[in-house]
Amino acid sequence: MNATAVSARLRGLEVSERLFRRLAVAAAVMLLVIVATGATVRLTASGLGCEHWPGCQPGDPFPKKGYHSYVEFSNRVVAFFTVLVTLGAWVASLLAPFVPRLTRRLAGAVFVGTLAQAPLGAITVYYHLNPWLVITHLLLSLAVLGGGVLVALSTFPRPPTPAPRRLAQASLVPLLALGTLLVSGTVVTGSGPHPGGADVRRLGSFQPAIELHVRATAVFGTTLLVLLVWAWRERDRLRWAVRGGLVVLGLLLCQMAVGETQYRTALPWWLVLIHVTLAAAVWAAAVTLVASLWRSRTAPLQGA
Repeated sequence: MNATAVSARLRGLEVSERLFRRLAVAAAVMLLVIVATGATVRLTASGLGCEHWPGCQPGDPFPKKGYHSYVEFSNRVVAFFTVLVTLGAWVASLLAPFVPRLTRRLAGAVFVGTLAQAPLGAITVYYHLNPWLVITHLLLSLAVLGGGVLVALSTFPRPPTPAPRRLAQASLVPLLALGTLLVSGTVVTGSGPHPGGADVRRLGSFQPAIELHVRATAVFGTTLLVLLVWAWRERDRLRWAVRGGLVVLGLLLCQMAVGETQYRTALPWWLVLIHVTLAAAVWAAAVTLVASLWRSRTAPLQGA
């Protein structure tokens, strides 16, 4: 086959901008969903519902041990489709000539990170839900979610007006504070009444962990408010940033309300699940806001 024929065939496989956007957004949504289903496994003490991997038990991939095995197996099914969607987004980026190289690499990293969750999950089960492995599992999910959000965001137009350079730089402070908040939240869950099972050891004392988490929340909330007030002063040309900041703030307030309620009601697992899911949503919204502030200052890449 000559070079002309190869080139023509490759052009026939090119992915449209619309299809790539749909796949990228679908991947980001699935990465958020898998955080919720993974949290459900832990909070219902179903982490050892399937004691083998990839099958639920030796010689049979399907669950047969009741409620906990069905919860764990359902999470594996969601994880399987999440891997497929992130793979699809990566392949689409390679077949889309308008996608910048950096975005293609990020889409590839998101797929690899999502795929890595499978062996990490198997190791976590093998070591009977060691709390540090469970924390690593969740934090990797959040890191991959952030990458998926960036890939999806790259498929949309850049903000109409540029943000001041110092505002973009300052936005990294609340994002770093949020990262610290998320880490402290995983420690709280590992120290609380839902470590993953009756036989799973807790990470440490619950009360000091919750106090650290509250302080981290205060730091993030304060830095976010400062950023929002700064953007509000520039609202004539940064209305999009103000709206984004209000979304993050609204999600944070909802999460704080749920967190206070769960603390005063003996931490029912379903309320903790809502709290964890909202935390992932706050992270996704914050990454979107900070990335948009930086994107507004850069010229579009050729073909982007």
